[in-house]
Amino acid sequence: MSEQNCLVANDWVCGEYLRSRSQELVDATVQHVGITAASVAIGVLISLPLALLARRRRAFAGPVLGVTTVFYSIPSLAMFSLLLPLFGLSVTLVITGLVLYSLTILVRNILAGLQAVPEEATEAARGMGYGPLRLLWEVELPLALPALLAGVRIATVSTVALTTVGAIVDYGGLGTLILDGLDSDFKAQVLTASVLCVVLAILADLLLLGVQRWLTPWTRVAAGRASRGTRIRKAAGAAEARETPEKVA
Repeated sequence: MSEQNCLVANDWVCGEYLRSRSQELVDATVQHVGITAASVAIGVLISLPLALLARRRRAFAGPVLGVTTVFYSIPSLAMFSLLLPLFGLSVTLVITGLVLYSLTILVRNILAGLQAVPEEATEAARGMGYGPLRLLWEVELPLALPALLAGVRIATVSTVALTTVGAIVDYGGLGTLILDGLDSDFKAQVLTASVLCVVLAILADLLLLGVQRWLTPWTRVAAGRASRGTRIRKAAGAAEARETPEKVA
């Protein structure tokens, strides 16, 4: 059967669908990326002060982590329904829901990164005259970057998937195509949009991994040293094991 007839046959894989609906796919992908990027960016901007508050005042740590966890546990349909009276059927509704879902991941990772900053590093910075803001931006946040960016990666991949739920208010990016395809039993549209969602998640994770490695070169150095140290210890242990029988003899 020719590719031109695959639409009529409703095949799962159809090159004619890609050619005839290419602009529709591009528009949905752009919307998907835009919603995801905006949600994660706003989530980071909100999570950072919350994590700082939880670290500075331990009495707030429990409530902050508890509330963000409650947000994450709310089913997506229920979340959008609760936000509907505030934002109506709009892209703001979807972004707000996704931001609330990202908070539990981002706050926990940022807080873990800040708590892992060595005390000697902060004490040395204070001894050099660093004030609280300079200490945060030039010492603590750079050292917390590995954990922070790991949280951003997890939140981004999760948000790429959750964005599809926005299709229920017609702002779901590729999710809108998936839902429309399921309603009309349009197999090529369902498969193509689903594959694009997976590709977006993989590309976003790889891109952020590259950014993380670029911004935190010292982690690779430390890992390399640890690896060399492990090899040296194993070699020394093997050499000692070989010498032991000779000494016994």
